[in-house]
Amino acid sequence: MVPRAPAVGAGAYAGDVSPQLAWQWVQSGEAVLVDVRTDAEREWVGFVPEAVPVAWKQWPGMALNPAFDAQIQAAAQGRKVVLLCRSGVRSVAAAKRATELGIEAYNILEGFEGDPDTHAHRGCRGGWRYHGLPWRQN
Repeated sequence: MVPRAPAVGAGAYAGDVSPQLAWQWVQSGEAVLVDVRTDAEREWVGFVPEAVPVAWKQWPGMALNPAFDAQIQAAAQGRKVVLLCRSGVRSVAAAKRATELGIEAYNILEGFEGDPDTHAHRGCRGGWRYHGLPWRQN
């Protein structure tokens, strides 16, 4: 999948990529995978072992992470970043901020869990786990 630019007016970031392309970039060393979910989400739902945890918002209360800028800059180390959240919403916001900081940032489509199905269950209609990419659960 070729990276897709955001829609006009959506804000500036490098684009959206599939989970599979993001993983290819990470494996080749071309990008660093940054998981912007909360510590609680990674602990309870699962995580990608190779991902750098940099929460966009923090649990409880979902307040913006005041250390996000410094943490994302440290994670990038001059490489592009692919950002992962639950469904691909927070990672867009994080990609926009990373871009403002001068980082080439991409949103991973579908997120870690994907969109809910007709029964409101996640993990059945897309997402990192759904596509069989590496992850673990404590």
